[in-house]
Formats: sequence, structure tokens, C-alpha cells
Amino acid sequence: MLLYSIIMFLVAVLFAVLGIAIYKGKTDLIHDYHQTKVTDKSAYGKAFGKAMLVIATVMLLSGIIGLFENLLMLAVAILIIGLVVGIGCIVAVQKKYNKGVF
Repeated sequence: MLLYSIIMFLVAVLFAVLGIAIYKGKTDLIHDYHQTKVTDKSAYGKAFGKAMLVIATVMLLSGIIGLFENLLMLAVAILIIGLVVGIGCIVAVQKKYNKGVF
């Protein structure tokens, strides 16, 4: 399961870098279609960045737990639950700032 942990760490770093960049105001990393009705780009970027960091944190935690051979199912369960929560956060941000998901 070392390979799983390595993949989780790498993807977590990627999501963290993207989340921090979006949080700092690079909302152009989000597709224009998802920003058509956004008026406050700064608040939108901060909220979306936080949601991305939630996903990155869950992936990092799942990768750490995946290092322990006897906790493999827990690592996958945390990943699935965390991704559902993270995607829920993104949907909430989209509904609040873009007046809908699409």
C-alpha cells in the first residue's frame, strides 16, 4: 500500500498548491463557466480555495493512514467520506457565489 500512499501524497500536494493559488486570488484556474454570475471574486476564491484544501487534507490523511497495513480499509473509507464532504463544500460555494452549480 506504499504506492497508494505515495499517490495520495502527490495528489494532495497538487490539490494544496491549486487550493492556495485559488485562495490567493487566481480564480482563473477555475473554468470561466463556473464563474459567470460571481460578483465578489475575492470571497469566491477564498471559499473555493478552502474547499480545495479540505480535499487535499483528506487525501493527505488517507495517505498517512494507508501506510499502516492493518488500516487499509479505514484509509479508503476516509478518502471516500472526505471526498464527498469536499465536493459538498465546492457545491455549497458554487450555490452561494454563482447562484447554482452550473
